[in-house]
Amino acid sequence: MALENLLEIIENKKVIILGFGKEGVSTYRFIRRHFPKMKLVVADGNENLNTNDFADDKHLKIIKGKDYDRNLNNYDLIFKSPGISFNRLDYYIENERITSQTNLFLEYYHQQVIGITGTKGKSTTASLIYHILSHSRENVFLAGNIGTPFFDIVEQLSPESLVVAELSAHQLEFTHHSPDYAVLLNIYQEHLDHFNSFNNYQNAKTNIFNFQHAGNFLVYNGDDEHIPGWVKGNQPESDTCVFGTQIHPGLHARCRNHLVRFFNDGEIIDEYDLIDYKNLPGTHNYFNIMAAIAICRRLGIKHQDIMDALLTFKGLPHRIEFVGEFKGIEFYNDSISTIPESAIAAVKALRGVDTLILGGHDRGIDYQVLIDFLKENPIENIAFTGPAGHRMLEMCREQGAMPANHIETDDWQVIVRFAYDKTPENGVVLLSPAAASYNQFKNFEERGDVFKQLVSSNEGQ
Repeated sequence: MALENLLEIIENKKVIILGFGKEGVSTYRFIRRHFPKMKLVVADGNENLNTNDFADDKHLKIIKGKDYDRNLNNYDLIFKSPGISFNRLDYYIENERITSQTNLFLEYYHQQVIGITGTKGKSTTASLIYHILSHSRENVFLAGNIGTPFFDIVEQLSPESLVVAELSAHQLEFTHHSPDYAVLLNIYQEHLDHFNSFNNYQNAKTNIFNFQHAGNFLVYNGDDEHIPGWVKGNQPESDTCVFGTQIHPGLHARCRNHLVRFFNDGEIIDEYDLIDYKNLPGTHNYFNIMAAIAICRRLGIKHQDIMDALLTFKGLPHRIEFVGEFKGIEFYNDSISTIPESAIAAVKALRGVDTLILGGHDRGIDYQVLIDFLKENPIENIAFTGPAGHRMLEMCREQGAMPANHIETDDWQVIVRFAYDKTPENGVVLLSPAAASYNQFKNFEERGDVFKQLVSSNEGQ
């Protein structure tokens, strides 16, 4: 029934797909599966976008180039891809015309969706929840920002299916529905080039719970600077579970050393001893684990099943990923780190970083918190790269936070050679850039892969 209702929204509408990347192509293919002769318009700002695969579609019009987003009010439905920003528009778009895969999916499948958002940790937490659930039940799907568009799985869903959905702020920005199970991990400055202000970014994130109802479930970080205030101000009708290091009324989870405990008010109701768990190092990952356990407990997964699944979860690439030990030096790839807080968390997690690689594309993020951390926790060797690295280096100079050894370069072979030369035996090298990658790379994955390849190839030199 949900699929039929979704299709009714699209049928007989004048539709434009805005942005023709992975999700845009998914939207096109979904519509074509169900409406093969519907007139469609695809619009993308990339003049060199390769659309040869769609040349045979006589009912498709393709608009490319700088004016791709003109006259959008001429359409009944605007399917906005997550990366598309309306910042440059000089005219008003009626909000009821704007939709997305995420908005429609949550409208018709919200009761089956576990949505996870946060500036950092959402991929790990979503993957961990999926891993635990998949060990205990069938018919579980992982989709959303983690790589599988929602429209790619809708035909496979039954009423018994569960969908673990990683949700970015871009996906949540124009949504008017929330998942029945929501996780809000943290909030830091990020994507300010898209949202124009930190407040707009925060408002997008709160859509993870803004439309929840009584009987829904919200799991959130009680230690976060912003989130408890949002929850109190918005007063969601849903049941809640708070996680962190503090005591809270009602249901909450706390971590201390290797113990994760769940409390109902002051009474311990569940305990997970993770002393042997090494796959997700650091306090920030214990927060991810607490959020995942809270969801799985709510869904009725037994204690031992959760523990068994936890011990087989290996983590994700580019997230404090152990690259290997070469010449007696341990190398870690945390290329996913695009904000200062994530770099700080990675350094804390590894406890004893000798060489740190910082920098990349500069999006105007405030790096003061990182500079303050480096002053209090000096790192012997730092390689700075890209415009963001240059700004961090200047801040270090101005504020007395300079490392004993440093280089500034965009040559990653030189960076890796510096790491080998300056890091002592039994030392630790960490790539945790605190900046986006697209001044040199197409994404953080490519940056991490290049780093790993250079580390292994330099080993023999």
